[in-house]
Amino acid sequence: MKFSKFLLGLAPAAALLVAGCGGSDSAPTATAFTARAVVSDGSIPSTQTDANLKNGWGIAFNPQGFVWVTATATQKSTLYDGNGVPQTLVVTVPGAGSAPANPTGIVFSGGNGFQVTRSGVTGPSRFIFSSEDGSISGWSPAADLNNAIVTYSDGTGGAVYKGLAIASNGGSDFIYATDFRNRKVDVFNASFGKVQLAGSFSDTQLPADYAPYGIQAIGTRIVVTYAQQDTNRRNAVAGSGLGAVNVFNTDGTLAQRLLPPGAPLNAPWGVALAPANFGGASGNLLIANEGDGTINAFDFATGRWNGALARRDGTVLRVDGLRGIAFGNGLNQQPLNTLFYIAGPNKGVNGAYGRVDIQP
Repeated sequence: MKFSKFLLGLAPAAALLVAGCGGSDSAPTATAFTARAVVSDGSIPSTQTDANLKNGWGIAFNPQGFVWVTATATQKSTLYDGNGVPQTLVVTVPGAGSAPANPTGIVFSGGNGFQVTRSGVTGPSRFIFSSEDGSISGWSPAADLNNAIVTYSDGTGGAVYKGLAIASNGGSDFIYATDFRNRKVDVFNASFGKVQLAGSFSDTQLPADYAPYGIQAIGTRIVVTYAQQDTNRRNAVAGSGLGAVNVFNTDGTLAQRLLPPGAPLNAPWGVALAPANFGGASGNLLIANEGDGTINAFDFATGRWNGALARRDGTVLRVDGLRGIAFGNGLNQQPLNTLFYIAGPNKGVNGAYGRVDIQP
């Protein structure tokens, strides 16, 4: 599909629901947005092109720099400014063995933990990756500027890591990886050692063929999305109503079954909390469906559906192959209230990185 410039808004009925979260009984005018792909592999219209961007998946911002995304098909992590201009640094994410890594999730780490070593040089990882080959790797500019370094591999256990989050629990930092194949969340300490916390990120009320898919830390909570597994337990099944969202404490204990299985979920993966200046969806939990490419807004406290992001005419916005979403950091043309997205159009064959902005 084309990602050329156009106007977006919450669908008229949805806009009323979003306004209701703020206590108003009046129907507001739908928020207008513009959206555009800023960079792609050339398969769709975009401002910039980058051959490294194929099967886009994860997204993470350096708080003081550029966005980093993962390109699963090229085994790369690429950097862009808010206009999609590719940066000179391109990082290779290696596999743990002879097979490619297929990187998916990515997080930024600003502390001194998660150290990696190469050629006698040690440094803290600034970006950490999860991969479908069951590996976790870290990138430190001190240890290896152009390559991430594998720090853990669970390939023999059949792990297929689809998402990654980072958070603090009990004063220590941990990373949380969704093992889609084995239907669990693996937790690692700042030494990349797998650990067991008080909880196990489990929910016995979910369908047996649902597995943790996307994951995102928001404040003191961990939001986990679930998708239905295919017969090989490696990929998500698309379909209306196929998905769920739970909220956990950072120790792995279940805090809330926020969104039970059902519409409008459809293989949900991306998660972001909208800031207070994102129009009618302000303060909402945004969930990106891989299955149908929609971005839906929910009340983070109650799980009430407040509508899907849509064009001014009410047509729901759909991004082919949609996965990660995140708001900018306020630097390098990456506004705090711009929602950036990463996608793998055409069933992951291609890649696109774009942005949704409020229309002045």
